[in-house]
Amino acid sequence: MNSAATNLKIGEVAAQAHVNLQTIRYYERENLLPKPARLPSGYRVYTPDAVRRVRFIKRAQELGFTLAEIRELLALRVDRKRDRSDVRQIAAEKVADIERKILSLTAMKNALVGLTDHCSGHGPASECPILESLDSEEELRWRQA
Repeated sequence: MNSAATNLKIGEVAAQAHVNLQTIRYYERENLLPKPARLPSGYRVYTPDAVRRVRFIKRAQELGFTLAEIRELLALRVDRKRDRSDVRQIAAEKVADIERKILSLTAMKNALVGLTDHCSGHGPASECPILESLDSEEELRWRQA
């Protein structure tokens, strides 16, 4: 274990990584962050690398990577035998996934715009074409796009 001067408590890791304590515990449960050593008092002690790892995880999440994908990226980060093309492939797959989501969101938006165009905004809500469309047995158009 590192010297006491470089050991960090969970609160210090959380503060330096700009996350809350529950995030650190969650990452531990999800095996994204190694279980820390414990002092005789029971306090968890982390190395400074824990802060770097938590920041890595948060940045990857901000880019839309799932926890499973982040696990794979973390494994690639330490595996000297793996090539950058593996990392590039994961990133390219994420870009394709984001593009699919953009298409889906655009179709959803267009369907909602169409529905709101058919609603005058006046009269009883029970006769609103938006609610009628949602209650219809027909598929909404955006799902077919």
